[in-house]
Amino acid sequence: MNPDPHNSDSSRSAMLNGSQSALGIGSTFRSALDLKMTRIQRDVLRMGALVETSCLLAREALCDRNIDAAKRLKKHDKQVDQLYRQIEVDCINLITLEAPVTQDLRLVNALTQMIRDLERIGDYAKDIGEVSLKLFPYPVHGAMDQVQVMLDRCRSMVALSLLSLSELDVDAGNEIKEKDDVVDDDYERLYDLFVQSPMPGSVEPTVLLVLVIRYLERIADHATNIGRRVVFVVTVERR
Repeated sequence: MNPDPHNSDSSRSAMLNGSQSALGIGSTFRSALDLKMTRIQRDVLRMGALVETSCLLAREALCDRNIDAAKRLKKHDKQVDQLYRQIEVDCINLITLEAPVTQDLRLVNALTQMIRDLERIGDYAKDIGEVSLKLFPYPVHGAMDQVQVMLDRCRSMVALSLLSLSELDVDAGNEIKEKDDVVDDDYERLYDLFVQSPMPGSVEPTVLLVLVIRYLERIADHATNIGRRVVFVVTVERR
């Protein structure tokens, strides 16, 4: 009697699966993917730490009138850009070579978007440093303490977005949106104040301060984007 070809195929499949299990091929693939994912996540958080430092330097340059901090920002931003390019290549290679699926794929795609957000936050911090150098010759504006409050709110949002990412914390991701609404209110109030009560003698400092609060508003938006992406990775819900 000829053997049943279907039973033969089933037997070969079972043997193949058994051999893979015995050799640990499936677990080895999973371990290699996990290792690469962990390395990328670590590098993203390292990039986030650099961006947090950029935001601190921007605060020192603007609020403390620290010329050294303003000058250091440009060099510091180059480090952020270099890490951004490295992570972007690593994400592309992982998708191409490892073909991650489901949550892994969502996370890698989200990370490629998050590093763009972080890179833009770093750019805006550098821009604030450049504006600070132009503001040094002018007297301190009476509303600078309010600008400092807005800046500190943005820094806390960046820190919270990185916490949300490191822990894949949905609650922290959602909390950032509430903070963004407050920053938007800061922007509108300060914009009206600067436009209606410009500094006497020259329009330049008023224009520069309007630029600063615009940069801060954009930093808050990018921090909010990171929180939203974390929520999507975990819940598959877009907010």
